Amino acid sequence: MLDYSALSALAAVIREGSFERAARALNVTPSAISQRIRLLEERVGCALVVRDQPCRATETGRRLCQHVDRVRLLEQELQGTLPALAPEGVARVTLPIAVNADSLASWVAPAIARFAAAHPVLMEVAVDDQDYTSAWLRSGAVMAAVTGTAKPVTGCNSQPLGAMRYVAAASPDFVARYFADGVGAGTLALAPSLVFNVKDELQSRWVRRLCHRDVELPRHTLPSTHAFVVAAAEGMGWGLHPRTLIAGQLAAGTLVELLPDAPLDVPLYWQHARAASALLDGLSREVMAAARTMLHAP
Repeated sequence: MLDYSALSALAAVIREGSFERAARALNVTPSAISQRIRLLEERVGCALVVRDQPCRATETGRRLCQHVDRVRLLEQELQGTLPALAPEGVARVTLPIAVNADSLASWVAPAIARFAAAHPVLMEVAVDDQDYTSAWLRSGAVMAAVTGTAKPVTGCNSQPLGAMRYVAAASPDFVARYFADGVGAGTLALAPSLVFNVKDELQSRWVRRLCHRDVELPRHTLPSTHAFVVAAAEGMGWGLHPRTLIAGQLAAGTLVELLPDAPLDVPLYWQHARAASALLDGLSREVMAAARTMLHAP
């Protein structure tokens, strides 16, 4: 028989990234977390956690994390159909997902908010670049993700969502200052750009497609979608923005496109664990419906 208190400790360590944070999340001591995982590792006969910064699951650890998350979802469904098992009401279950920041800011947040308002769930949202969110699925830290990867992670289904359309934009004064002679490799090499973090390759991808070669871009780093828009409007730099997110600024003229009719479309996919769970299926339907409204058809 599996020890579910030990499995919960394992899942908490992977989700929180450390034994100390997992202990706080479960309201126990770090030594209790360590002991539970050590006994579980002895039981299965292999390491389950790579004790790094942050902690990562081994392949076996990942499978066990996925198992315990699915069990929690199924237990909640059983409580809903058999009220005698939950006399105080159906317990809320944590549903961890990973999303890229631009999707969260522009169309995912309303979708998950509607879902959470109607179901006994606590959403736990991790933010990462769309090219990296699938790693959260592989690690077992989340059960679903908006990702730029079409190939399904082992144990997951993958569904196309559509494409997020990005446009390169900056303030009118910035464009007049740096791009009076046009937008090309020479001017782009001098004009400060905006990136979300070191993983953000959107600006480089757009420039590579335009110039047919790599260009070394001066970069400001701003890890906030809202700050990204504000900084561009204030003349700090140019960047790739979701068109839906800056439609108002484009209409008002506080932001202008560097090159009209030169968008960058980024295909997105919804990957989720193959769990027989009505709760996860319901979240998937909400996300897919929002994507049909807000994203471009593939």
